[in-house]
Amino acid sequence: MEEYKTHKKKFLNAESISIFVILGIIILLFAYFFKDIMLPLFRMQIDNDLDGASELLRNKGAMGGVAVILIEALQMVIIFVSAEFIQIASGLSYPIYLSLPLCDIGICLGATIIFLLVRVFKFNSSTYEKNRGMIDKIASNAKDRNIVILLYLLFFMPFIPFGAICYYGASTKISYGKYMLTVSTSAIPSVVVSVLIGQAGKLFFTNSIPLWLLVLIVIVLSVLLFALIYWFMHKFVLKGTDKTPDSLFFDIFFMVVKLFQFGKKRPLVGDDLIITADVPYLILANHESRIDYFYLYYLSNLKSPCYIFSKHHSIDPIFRIFMKHCGFIYKKLLSDDPDANAGIERMIKMGFPVVMFPEERTSPDGRTNPIYENIGAYCKKLDVDIVLVKITGSYYAHPMWRRRAYSSDVKVTVDSVIKRKEIAAMTDIELDQVIKETLYNDVSLFDNAAYRQRGKAKGLERILYRCADCGELYKTAGRGNELRCLSCGSVHVLDNKYHFTDNIGSIPGYYEAIRKLEEKELDSLILNAKVRTRIFDGNGIMSKTGNGECTLDKNGFRFRSESEEFSIPAKELRPLAFTCGKRFELYHDGKLHFFYPKEDPVQVARWALIVDIISGK
Repeated sequence: MEEYKTHKKKFLNAESISIFVILGIIILLFAYFFKDIMLPLFRMQIDNDLDGASELLRNKGAMGGVAVILIEALQMVIIFVSAEFIQIASGLSYPIYLSLPLCDIGICLGATIIFLLVRVFKFNSSTYEKNRGMIDKIASNAKDRNIVILLYLLFFMPFIPFGAICYYGASTKISYGKYMLTVSTSAIPSVVVSVLIGQAGKLFFTNSIPLWLLVLIVIVLSVLLFALIYWFMHKFVLKGTDKTPDSLFFDIFFMVVKLFQFGKKRPLVGDDLIITADVPYLILANHESRIDYFYLYYLSNLKSPCYIFSKHHSIDPIFRIFMKHCGFIYKKLLSDDPDANAGIERMIKMGFPVVMFPEERTSPDGRTNPIYENIGAYCKKLDVDIVLVKITGSYYAHPMWRRRAYSSDVKVTVDSVIKRKEIAAMTDIELDQVIKETLYNDVSLFDNAAYRQRGKAKGLERILYRCADCGELYKTAGRGNELRCLSCGSVHVLDNKYHFTDNIGSIPGYYEAIRKLEEKELDSLILNAKVRTRIFDGNGIMSKTGNGECTLDKNGFRFRSESEEFSIPAKELRPLAFTCGKRFELYHDGKLHFFYPKEDPVQVARWALIVDIISGK
């Protein structure tokens, strides 16, 4: 056993050394290519020196061509180095009849090196292993298991590096001839798009086309490639998995989100208890930030879960189609939605876990919102185990009042698993209470981490819209780490724990002080706002825009415009979802209404808080 471990350690060291050597070579080649060809070309473009640019390409053409081949080959072996740069640079520097074969030769050379590494030296790339999950998923879902067809499918899949596909192909029993034929032909569509983008860039640099046409060409080429990929996915990959979390779209969605979260800290996950839950199960979590669904992605689910999203996301047609293929379910926010309930039950019958945020809206101040009524009765109806998950710290990472996301410490903890037998023995009220108590969180109590950013208070006035000292409305301003009142001059400073350094204590403490001011004035309060409106039908398609006036007092909510008028009594008011400094929204007659105040858009936070007070939330 010790001999095996020693051999394995030596092998891993050899792999690491090989990767570092190859990476060093590729860095040198990139430096050479950029310094001797690309950088002078850009300088000549600035000087409009067309003769000099042509002379450079004639003098460096052969050496540049060799560099293209080697860089393309080495990025295949390294895997994590993007191929698009050298492909676009090749298209920029050489005619298409040269740049296209140069790139393809480089791909074939890299594929040959990988073939030898795998077949002869039994080399196993750790970077390939990170991509193996998606490759295996496509392989298991493809209706045609022929390895050549499968490799063609893989080369058409976005976000899978060509090198990873070659490592996979070389690990099968495919012959070298079929392997090379497949690699050399299946990479052509992607290479053609990159080279054509480079060609368009060359035309722009030589003033042959304007910038807008260059942008249009890039967009059209990208759309055409995406359309081809989309067709292949539907034709060969998505059969039997489309519109479920087993769909490849599910993995692509979270890959894109990961790209946007690049550089941010991964959450610290404590999910040992989740293995005690029987699949399918229902995951319930508190909701501190916009990207909580992403943090829950790191849970060790035995099967990809179905996520419940607010239906207002469906107003974007591309997002709507994409999410549909992911198997996600849209639900009317803070409203009864039989269609969403039916979708949840369907997913559970198919064996997929379901993720829900029973608050159904993001926390404004870092304390858990009241959980939707009758959650216990609904959970009992589903007749599955319940996994209760608490998210802490994500409020500071990306609160609803701040546009910018920070890299912050986030914990995702499976607090408890309630088994079906336990649920059956509880009353609806008892289950409600357990869910509410387990999921409740107060962000001001989560002070294990230090936050050293200098703009912690930026945008905070979009939630703390009223001065807690003088009571003036819409005069607070978050600057740096300070919340100032422009009326009375009071200053509240956030420390590295997100606590105010004075007796106000915390963001939840300040929010509570505003709430008390509003409660004192509730009997005489009448809110009026002239608004722009956008109204969407049940399918998320905008049916009407216009102008109107909203009114809110202790008796309820009213809206009036030239084409529509309705009122909602206080006892029927549901909590208002809102986007800070922009709009608030509600459903009426099955339609989603967006209301945009024309003056003081910060007031949308006030409308939401007043509705909470009126409805007793």
